[in-house]
Amino acid sequence: MTAVIPSTVAVSLRRLYFTRFAFALIWAGLLAATASSLTPISIALLVLYPLFDGVAAVVDARSSKDKGPTLSLYANIAISWLTAAGLAVATSSGIPAVLRVWGAWAIVSGVTQLAVGVIRRHLDGHWPMILSGGISVVAGSSFILQAGQEGASLLNLAGYATLGGLFFLASALRLGRATRGR
Repeated sequence: MTAVIPSTVAVSLRRLYFTRFAFALIWAGLLAATASSLTPISIALLVLYPLFDGVAAVVDARSSKDKGPTLSLYANIAISWLTAAGLAVATSSGIPAVLRVWGAWAIVSGVTQLAVGVIRRHLDGHWPMILSGGISVVAGSSFILQAGQEGASLLNLAGYATLGGLFFLASALRLGRATRGR
């Protein structure tokens, strides 16, 4: 037997996931346009992404209070906000340092997203989140490996955000079933 999450939570999550999709696409486009070097704009974008992720986790935790994996979401909030600080420091050391911090964050947040997705697997919209969490772990590892290579670039981070945004879109669309009561 699977638990049924109230439609108000599904509606709230669906709205949040559409917002995360839009943010990811806009952010990725802006980063791609500035990814050739660390400029004030690209640095601001790099720090903004995990800050936004943390805020989205706060909204998620509040909307699904007592109905979901709030401990995992609170861990994600702390990890994302610590990552924002880490990225702000790493930018002074160059792109390889940024890729290492981003890669570590992608791995840890991917595991967290995977846990949240598994806990919420009874919802139609969370299978894409499970896949996204697994892909995030792999992508994070590749960012760390890329940091050790010559010509390391921020451009792959834009692709990572775009793919993540598409997974949020898939989740939002699948959650539409829950909002309609199936």
